[in-house]
Amino acid sequence: MVNSVTELSARRRWAALAVLVGAVLLLAIDGTVLYLAVPSMTRDLAPTATQVLWIGDIYSLALAGLLVTMGTLADRIGRKKLLLIGTTAFGSASLLAAFAPTAEALIAARLLLGLAGATIMPSTLSIIRNIFLDQAERTRAIAVWSAASAGGIALGPLVGGALLEHFWWGSVFLINVPIMVGLLVAGIVLLPESRDPHPGPFDVLSAGLSMAAIVPLVYAVKHAVGTGLDGVFAATLAVAWGAGVLFVRRQRRLTTPMIDVTLFRNPAFSGAVLATFISIFALTGLLFFFSQYLQLARGFSPLVAGLAEMPATIASILVVGLVGVAMARLGRGRAIGSAQAVSAVGLLLVAAAESAESYLWLGLALVPVGLGVGLAMTLSTDAVVSAVPPRKAGAAASISETAYELGVALGIAILGSVVTLTYRANLALPDDLSPATRSMVEDSLASALSVLAPGSDLAAAAREAFVHAIQTTSVIAAVITALAAIVAWRTIPSPRQPAEHDGGPSANH
Repeated sequence: MVNSVTELSARRRWAALAVLVGAVLLLAIDGTVLYLAVPSMTRDLAPTATQVLWIGDIYSLALAGLLVTMGTLADRIGRKKLLLIGTTAFGSASLLAAFAPTAEALIAARLLLGLAGATIMPSTLSIIRNIFLDQAERTRAIAVWSAASAGGIALGPLVGGALLEHFWWGSVFLINVPIMVGLLVAGIVLLPESRDPHPGPFDVLSAGLSMAAIVPLVYAVKHAVGTGLDGVFAATLAVAWGAGVLFVRRQRRLTTPMIDVTLFRNPAFSGAVLATFISIFALTGLLFFFSQYLQLARGFSPLVAGLAEMPATIASILVVGLVGVAMARLGRGRAIGSAQAVSAVGLLLVAAAESAESYLWLGLALVPVGLGVGLAMTLSTDAVVSAVPPRKAGAAASISETAYELGVALGIAILGSVVTLTYRANLALPDDLSPATRSMVEDSLASALSVLAPGSDLAAAAREAFVHAIQTTSVIAAVITALAAIVAWRTIPSPRQPAEHDGGPSANH
């Protein structure tokens, strides 16, 4: 069973990839599909600004905390088996989220979605690593996988917008159920099973330490931005740091570690992980409030707002055809650095275009953002997964996915909180405003517009403050991405692959 994947025909390999792409596309969409639903969800559930951040953040937080554990578990019990278990759990959690009666219940349901998603994400990449043994073919397969992952981030608002035109906000979760049923059936038929033939014992202590290092870290950042540098921040950061140190020390001592930490001595590996983290940090931190900007500041309907984000989606998909050229002309490190530089320029253009009257300039600015993020993700993910033998694919995939989801969680926590703080700092409210109204206006733009008269000077001032906050955050994201481009260019090796490496027969099944 372990080695049966090597006998798959080309047609079966690409059919299996279609199932895996469908799974990761749905997970990526689910990470951002709620963004457009925030205004209608705010009307129905009345969450605070902090609860809105947790609704968006808890999904990726749970994913990031469990990916290392689930990737290692997949290597042991079977990647297909764990993926199918996770698919069933994801559909069930989607039902709970769709009919959540309160903000607290929705946060809990999103937590369960993250737990289920953690069983799916590393399994998809590790199965790809095991069924595509040819390097050129695997790079092309990972390009398709990355396009689905990056494209899904931007496609989520479009799906959400289409549903919200006709249904209530819970429909963005309910749509998951029939899709997950279809993926479950297709997965049973098309996916091969694979596992590490000599995995060693499952280390419960290492699993606990990995979660204790990641979850408090994200919480510490959220708390610091929202509340300040207090005792809670210091305590949670100390827990994360201590657990991280103990985890690394334990991995070095174990005969069969959960993660081979010596991989990080490889510049190609560690640089690629960092590139993935920063690319997604900047993109999702911006997109979380970008959908609200399109609806609340520009007045777009949910569907039109989703369509307005499509340039980034289309650009990230077109990257599939550029991977081979970039590797042949530049080499991996310089290609990743160049891609992130393109993203940084795009983010600066987005900042400039957000105050323009015409959407055209904003749409054009989104193209380099999607193009750069898609290319950087493809090449960095390929570098991580290719750095280990197939039997350890789950563990390597979990590292890449942890960087991805940690980037999502911290991007929303940090850049999302920057949006909120900058919005409040730029509000000029009259002294005679009632305390209740003042509190609503300062909480968020969505809350402000729910209590202010449409077309009033105060509503216009709130919109202007929000646009300024989005522009500031876009510039910050651009600077971060530009720094990452420099790091990738200088640290990740860039041996050039022959042009025929991408265009040979094995790459074009």
